[in-house]
Formats: sequence, C-alpha cells, structure tokens
Amino acid sequence: MPLVKQIYLAGGCFWGTEKYLALIPGVLRTEVGYANGLTVNPSYEDVCYRDTGHAETVKVEYDPAALELSRLLSFFYRVIDPTSVNRQGADRGVQYRTGIYYVDEADLPAVRRSLEELQKRYGKSLALECEALKNYYSAEEDHQKYLDKNPGGYCHIGPAAFAALRPPAVAG
Repeated sequence: MPLVKQIYLAGGCFWGTEKYLALIPGVLRTEVGYANGLTVNPSYEDVCYRDTGHAETVKVEYDPAALELSRLLSFFYRVIDPTSVNRQGADRGVQYRTGIYYVDEADLPAVRRSLEELQKRYGKSLALECEALKNYYSAEEDHQKYLDKNPGGYCHIGPAAFAALRPPAVAG
C-alpha cells in the first residue's frame, strides 16, 4: 500500500479544480470542502452568502512516490491566476481565493520553493495564500464530483487543461 500524503488546494470554484486535480497521475483521491474559515461546519450557502471566510478547497490525497509535491503544485498553477485576489474566472468573493494549505510542516520548504519559482514568471506579487490548514469541512454530497454528475456544469478551467491530462485514446 502506498504512502498517502495530503495537501489542500484552493483554486476558485472547487467543481473544476477538483475534476482537474483528480486527473493528475499519482493523485489517489480528491474531495471538495471549505477551509480556513471562521465558522464551524458551514454549508455551501453559508460560504457563498454569509461571510464565513472559508475558501472553496480541494483535499488532495496523493502518493509521493508517484507524484512529488512540487510537480503536483506545478499542475495546480496551470489552472489558476495566482495574482488575482478573491477571484478566479467569473467567480468573485473571498471563497474563490487561491491557497495552499498544508498539514505536514515538512512540506513547507517544497511549497515555498515552488512559490518562489512561480513568482519569477509574474511581474506582480502573488495573491496565493500559503498557510497551515486551520480547519476543513467536507462539502455537501451534491458538490462532490460535481462535474462528473453534471458534465455541462460551469467551470472556470478551460477544456484544454482537462484534455492535456487525459490519457490518449487507444486505437482499436
């Protein structure tokens, strides 16, 4: 059985971010939820309309032998605007901020190095939070694997990003 590590990634609307991250080889499991907010066990409506301070976040469980954290983060950076404050795509609000929330202090040096490399590609400061995970609450079941259940659902991530992670079709 592989070693399993966790990292929590906030990349705007969690529907598309979850689907994208789940496609990365080495990612074992994803779940959407609400992180680093001010209230206990918020609902989707609370997060959207009641100033709970939570970020829509994807809990990512991955095999570090198959996927280094720095590589996982490099995939994540491809589908976010790390300089945008409280906004990704058409979504606006504190719940759509970007963030990396770690649970293992040993991951912090790799996260910081990846952010330093990312900063070199931008002419303005990053707005990406980097913090220890303070709290996390699973989102309601209807938000889990949302785009699998609702293939035509809204997503701020373009189709090309998903296509780049899908294995090529086998000719038959």
